[in-house]
Amino acid sequence: MASNPLHLSLFELYTAFRSGNMTAGDLTEQAIEQHNTALGAYKYWQPQDARNAAARTDASFSAGEDHGLLQGIPVSVKDLYNVDGLQTFAGSPASIPDSMMTQGPVVTGLNRQQAVFIGKTHTVEFAYGGLGVNSHWGTPRNPWDSAEHRVPGGSSSGAGVSLQEGTALLALGSDTAGSVRIPASMTGNVGLKTSFGRWSLEGIFPLSPTLDTAGILTRTVADAVFGFAAMDPEHQGHALEFIDQASHCTTGDFVIGRGDSVLWEECDPGIVESVEAALNELSQKGVRMTDAHLPE
Repeated sequence: MASNPLHLSLFELYTAFRSGNMTAGDLTEQAIEQHNTALGAYKYWQPQDARNAAARTDASFSAGEDHGLLQGIPVSVKDLYNVDGLQTFAGSPASIPDSMMTQGPVVTGLNRQQAVFIGKTHTVEFAYGGLGVNSHWGTPRNPWDSAEHRVPGGSSSGAGVSLQEGTALLALGSDTAGSVRIPASMTGNVGLKTSFGRWSLEGIFPLSPTLDTAGILTRTVADAVFGFAAMDPEHQGHALEFIDQASHCTTGDFVIGRGDSVLWEECDPGIVESVEAALNELSQKGVRMTDAHLPE
């Protein structure tokens, strides 16, 4: 086992909890110790609530109760999600009226699994923006540059920062036009945007009800697979089977669609060069490529 449990994968932590080699209390304390106030990831930072939740989780483990794959895992929640007992601001200067926000199935499902909520992370106001800037509550710092305040990507601006600083091992975000994927890429994490309609949007403040999706950010692709399987309603009861199947995939099992040239016409040449280099490397490793023509 790694000397620092925060370096373990979600599957390794799942195994360590159930073998008695790790407690939720120890993991949560390690996560709390990583908190860097200067990075500004959190709208609500709740270390004592997290400790209390971890203690309840350890009591469940001691009683032989298994509540789900994410039991004991520190999770951060974007401040678009309503969480019982906390106000939702959605990045705005005033809280959203309680009558508009009820806790939805995504958060309730994590509660049912006894995930450990570590806090609510900052978002761009009403999730409208890809840089991560918020003039009301402050813009989280991109943790990759300690000398200069650089943007972390948005709109789930605090989510990727919470992972990179080590206070959360899975972060809830939302994605309408990149709000999970952009901050994941800008903070060195993995962003998973679910298909529209796959996960409930109830209890998530809307930007576009016809385009919004719930999503997660994780540190690795393997953790994204684990988190998705643990949370996805269609995989309830056979999540571990899905994770095992995914672990046996080879590069030849994947197909990447390359968008039409119109997508690249006004793109910075350096970005185009980097994307092309990545696609070429993936192709050389066996990933199949196909042209993806976008409708007018």
